[in-house]
Amino acid sequence: MTDPDEVSRQLAAESLAVDDPTGWFERLYSAADAGAAVVPWDRGAAHPLIVEWAQGRGRPQQQEQAQQRERALVVGAGLGFDAEYIAGLGFETTAFDISPTAVRRAQERSERVRFRTADLLDPPAEWHGAFDLVVESLTVQSMPVGPRKAAIHNVAGFVAPGGTLLVVAFAQDEHDEPFEGPPWPLTRADIAAFGEGLETVAVERVEGRWRAEFRRPAA
Repeated sequence: MTDPDEVSRQLAAESLAVDDPTGWFERLYSAADAGAAVVPWDRGAAHPLIVEWAQGRGRPQQQEQAQQRERALVVGAGLGFDAEYIAGLGFETTAFDISPTAVRRAQERSERVRFRTADLLDPPAEWHGAFDLVVESLTVQSMPVGPRKAAIHNVAGFVAPGGTLLVVAFAQDEHDEPFEGPPWPLTRADIAAFGEGLETVAVERVEGRWRAEFRRPAA
């Protein structure tokens, strides 16, 4: 059986060869939809580090009774499992992915998340500073170093005054050998870059992964 990671790396290499760092996502999801590939990060459930974070904040699911619900944005949502979990916490949730196939499949599964096709490197202007919670899990690490700075800047820019940014990513040390991705694990400096204009609440390294929380000061 073909290694799913090898398939994704081959597709990524082909996209990078034509200076298209994100075009391979639609190719992968389209192939998976046809039964010809497997999406290697498709867990069939929300990421455990997101669930653990939410439970630690004392925010169990189904808190949807508030008159004015907070707004959440899930970056690079894929098939939507993280977004569905966030919506279950009571947030009015928007989630996006660059792959139309992924967005279609995710929307077919969910009635309480609004899925959008959008590009993290060129996001809708109305999303700037618009969300009380932004969740970035494993998306920026799927981009090589070239576009990474812009992607990180845009993620941080989604956070509203008083809002929170949660980041989950594979970790590497500054002195580690370059990794033949995707993914391209993030360094501590990469994680710190998410804090542009934000306050660092916590940065943890859990079993080879970063989990970082930032907060934008209230206006």
